[in-house]
Amino acid sequence: MQHATPAAPAVRETLERLLASQTFGRSERARKLLRYLVEREQAGEGDRLKGFSIAMDVFGKDGDFDPSTDAVVRVQAGRLRELLQHYFANEGIAEPVRIAIPRGGYVPAYELNAIRLPDVPELKLDGAVSADPPNDASTGMLHAASLASIPSSPAPSVARHLRFFWIAIALVIAMLGVLILRQGSSALLAGGDMSATLETAGATGSIVPSAMADALPQVYIGLKAEGTYASRVAASLRAGLSGFDTIDFIGRDTATDPADETTSFIFDILPGPDAGDITIELQSMASGRVLLSRNLTPADSAPAAVEDRIADMLSSALPASGTIYNYIEQTGAPNGLTQCLLLNDKYYLDQNARTHEAAYRCLEKLANGGTKSSLVYSELASLHLEAVSDHYAYPPNATIEKAVEFAHRGVQMGPTSPYAHRSYGYVSSRLGNTDEAIRWMRKAYELNPYDLGMAAAYGYGLIFAGRYAEGTPILDHAAETFSGHSTWWDYGLFVGEFMQGDMNKAIAASMALRTTATKSHYLAARLIGAKAAGQDHLVSTLLTQLTTEFPKFAADPRATFVERKYPADLTERLVQALRAAGLGNPS
Repeated sequence: MQHATPAAPAVRETLERLLASQTFGRSERARKLLRYLVEREQAGEGDRLKGFSIAMDVFGKDGDFDPSTDAVVRVQAGRLRELLQHYFANEGIAEPVRIAIPRGGYVPAYELNAIRLPDVPELKLDGAVSADPPNDASTGMLHAASLASIPSSPAPSVARHLRFFWIAIALVIAMLGVLILRQGSSALLAGGDMSATLETAGATGSIVPSAMADALPQVYIGLKAEGTYASRVAASLRAGLSGFDTIDFIGRDTATDPADETTSFIFDILPGPDAGDITIELQSMASGRVLLSRNLTPADSAPAAVEDRIADMLSSALPASGTIYNYIEQTGAPNGLTQCLLLNDKYYLDQNARTHEAAYRCLEKLANGGTKSSLVYSELASLHLEAVSDHYAYPPNATIEKAVEFAHRGVQMGPTSPYAHRSYGYVSSRLGNTDEAIRWMRKAYELNPYDLGMAAAYGYGLIFAGRYAEGTPILDHAAETFSGHSTWWDYGLFVGEFMQGDMNKAIAASMALRTTATKSHYLAARLIGAKAAGQDHLVSTLLTQLTTEFPKFAADPRATFVERKYPADLTERLVQALRAAGLGNPS
């Protein structure tokens, strides 16, 4: 997205349109909270935007307000984030400025909309000339249109010109918004000569647009314990649940008439077996079956520990590889987006052309059917990039530019989505834009620190940016905590430990890659690990496999590492280790 800070008049205009929109029309509390947050921040009082002051100023609480027992501010802020995301993905898709309330605080953030305007030689307003927006082609990254930043208090002599300027810009962007809505994944989003729809990328069919197609498992909280520990656990659980894109968190403590009981679940917070203990049980609302149970001691519920314990539990329960999705798959209930996310997870656990195509086609149908989910485009971006990297036959003629288009669409539809930011970071890393990749992955991690998958992606990104000492501990912690992680975590750990000289840990990570043999760099890691462990028979087997299945890589592994934008020192060390194991051209 655009890095420049929008000017104050543009922020105020966007705010007024938001407050008058259909999205916010039925929520007086959300309108009141949004106006308060934006106006206070614009007045330079962002440091006052704390839960206590918001409770008193916006919701009329008195000096006895206790945020640990009264979650009104957190709940309403969560609802506001949902409404903002919905607005900018639908009726506000062409807004020149986007407003978000990042999780973890209440200070608004603003970004210029990253819709690329058509190239025009100049824009004249009463004789004024607007220069073409800069485009740094060397980065290969998608760039937003460059809108002129104007002072907060423009001089009277130019105010009329600036007003006309903004009106003209708004009209152009609104027209583009209509085109985007009609065309779905349009080439306008990437500024290149791309296919206008997914059908041209090889879609097998289209589904009828339906809210059910985008439906995710609904998750509730049932607070059935009292006391400080229970309140603290409940607050952390709410914060964690609100950050996951793979579920629909219903921010109330009772589950009355869920939309679809078969895919609805509840986290019950119960008194534990001993004094001060808190038990958390995840249940299916349809069957009453307890799918997961965790007991937290008073030490576990302490402020310094509770977030880690909740992150561990939620990372096991909520992603597509977790407890909820596994239960849905076992009971035969997956459909629409849920089914696609299950297929997507199967690909990352067993990466081959068959699992890749199944996941891609499923998400592709949702996109062609007019999905409103940013998850669809975020995951399509990653899968499309995998098709480029590993030369999969489907989709035909895959390009990095198309992956960028999908990633951008995902961020546009989900400006506060951790999955969308992680996907954009992944695409950026493959474009060789290291700093940009780290920025996007760090933001994904910050948007949901309760998701260990985001932590793993951030650590992985740091490792492949050459920052091994920073990234390896982050990835290692995530992998140790979550045993059902994807294969790429193990490959990242191999690289990090290998570059830091801990060959015992590097060997252990390479051994975890034995369940997949479809990627040349995974086999290369196993070969290096086998050589270091003195497993001569395995070395011989892997050399034969690499030479037979990946002759181009076997002849010149350096070319593949360079193509994948590996850091220079990593490339050199890997090539040397492979040569020592008998692979590659020694010259």
